[in-house]
Amino acid sequence: MSAIEAVIVAGARTPVGTSFKGTLRDTTAMELAEVVVAEVQKRSGLEPSQIDDIILAESNYGGGDVARHAAVVTGMTQVPGQAINRHCAGSLTAVGNAAAQIISGAERAIIAGGTQSISTSPLQSFRTPGTVDEFTNKWMPPTHPDSPEAPNMDMSITVGWNTATELDLTREEMDAWALRSHHRAIAAIDSGAFVEEIIPVSARRQDGTFVEFTTDEHPRRDTTADRLAGLKTLHPEIEGFSITAGNSSGINDAAAAVMVVGSDLAASEELEVLATVKAWAATGINPAHTGLAVLDVIPKVLDRAGIGVSDVALWEINEAFAAVPVAACKKLGISEDIVNVLGSGCSIGHPVAASGARMILSLINELRRRGGGYGVAAMCAGGGQAGAVVIDVPAPVNS
Repeated sequence: MSAIEAVIVAGARTPVGTSFKGTLRDTTAMELAEVVVAEVQKRSGLEPSQIDDIILAESNYGGGDVARHAAVVTGMTQVPGQAINRHCAGSLTAVGNAAAQIISGAERAIIAGGTQSISTSPLQSFRTPGTVDEFTNKWMPPTHPDSPEAPNMDMSITVGWNTATELDLTREEMDAWALRSHHRAIAAIDSGAFVEEIIPVSARRQDGTFVEFTTDEHPRRDTTADRLAGLKTLHPEIEGFSITAGNSSGINDAAAAVMVVGSDLAASEELEVLATVKAWAATGINPAHTGLAVLDVIPKVLDRAGIGVSDVALWEINEAFAAVPVAACKKLGISEDIVNVLGSGCSIGHPVAASGARMILSLINELRRRGGGYGVAAMCAGGGQAGAVVIDVPAPVNS
């Protein structure tokens, strides 16, 4: 009897909105999750009764269980829900955890992904220990102990600046990467590259009406090298600081998910396999060097998949800051030509808990257009972490 593999048979994502001032500013993380969960179940061809679990990443959304909320709202009351939090890498971890359960034989079909609404994230208060009624408002749980070299609320330093400093990356290199990211994202939108993966959202407007939201709104058509070069750095008080809003990711809202099933179930139900989940990994590093964590997790996940850098047809290395993919390409010998070919965090945006699943979806669809092959999605994550997933995409049946 052949071993069961974890395969992806469906996926969907919302368009990516710009937080606070974009189309999804009044749409909650729960509502975004409901849209993609319902659509992934529909696209999969499986009945709700065949789904064993829903695993959704969520980051800084109050500590609830959005996956369970989505299960109930979408009529899958018998399906439990599990919350994952590995910040930026959360939905990569959700897919990896789903694959592990499938391969173990414990489950047969799991919806995995993530949802993020920074626009509506709840503001928390924290009671100061030793006091009765002294509270810190607008409090966020820290990912690591605070220090000057690793401030726990400023990733422009732990991811962007420290990575650039460690590998001698110039602002010009990072700005050039960001500019190309916008060009690639706009080209992808104009060519219809994202149409297949996007499910429109009926987005609430402040006047109580709704508008159909269909297209990623964060990429800028008017971005130029001169405009990027003219932006102020985020820390002008630090000599030589090279991180700007232009070579950083956006602040965004979106949800994305895939259906992970056993290869035996896919065969018995005659489901088309879009990709096989070959390996997944996570790693930790000194929080001061969070951006460098991808340099550790990529070799780790490639080793688990039994492949090398040269075997990978396409890469998604999230542009939390442009410094990260620039560093990965330089250090690991990855060709920039096959990294983030449809744009990434600097252009499409970075809806934190949803980004990993968005990256996997984009890899699947672009690899199918190119005839298949290995794809790697990798990203650093808050507190000195990183996650990665390797997929193997077969050539489309009708190609």
